[in-house]
Amino acid sequence: MIRTRIAVTLLALAAFAGAAFAQSASTKQPKVKSQKEGEAIQAMFQAADPDSRIAAAKDLVMKFADTDFKSTAFYIAAFSAQQKGDLENVVVYAEQALEADDKNYGAMILIASALAQRTREFDLDREEKLNRSEKMAKDAIELVKVAAKPNPAITDEQWEAAKKDYTGQAYEGLGMAAMARKNNEACAANLQLAVDNAQQPDPATLVRLGSCYGKIKKYDEGIAALDRALADPEAAPIVKQAATQEKMAQLKMKAAAAK
Repeated sequence: MIRTRIAVTLLALAAFAGAAFAQSASTKQPKVKSQKEGEAIQAMFQAADPDSRIAAAKDLVMKFADTDFKSTAFYIAAFSAQQKGDLENVVVYAEQALEADDKNYGAMILIASALAQRTREFDLDREEKLNRSEKMAKDAIELVKVAAKPNPAITDEQWEAAKKDYTGQAYEGLGMAAMARKNNEACAANLQLAVDNAQQPDPATLVRLGSCYGKIKKYDEGIAALDRALADPEAAPIVKQAATQEKMAQLKMKAAAAK
């Protein structure tokens, strides 16, 4: 799962009435139309956990149907669903975010990742889902390039770092789509770009990267990525277990190749 620290960080930066939330290249700045709407927006930004954020986002859209924050609300619901591992609703909410704002690159990135993760080898619509995943990721990369800083509370340095993180997340979507296609060269190339752009690479991404390097017999690169995942204090036990198993396998393959 893609780490969502950057989204949460930007939520904190944007947590005041009238603030734009950085996930869209749209030049139209959303405006708060009433005190009650502002309170609902605050509640959404300040909710402490994924379920609370989803509930607050739905409440905002239901009570204020004409809110300028509709796309943002559905985006918040989508990445909150991602944090829960609910990939089906990631796509549902992100699609609604795009309906409200077709330049919402954050929603595109979430769709790209979720579709790639949900696609199985024998799905009848496999190519359709993977093609859309790749298109969403590539479109997001182009939109991020031209996206203006949406909020004066965000410094130029924070904004550039945020743009790099979004770009990295888009490359991760491309990497996972390549993994689903068993295109290991493209998988390694895109996941390396994901890691290079991330302020704090997700350990799970590093494990995927290491695995893809192993499949193309670049064991040194693979083991280095796996070591980074193992060194991350926030890596979940299941991620560390996968990294350890993959590293052991690659050490054996490297030794065998050297004979």
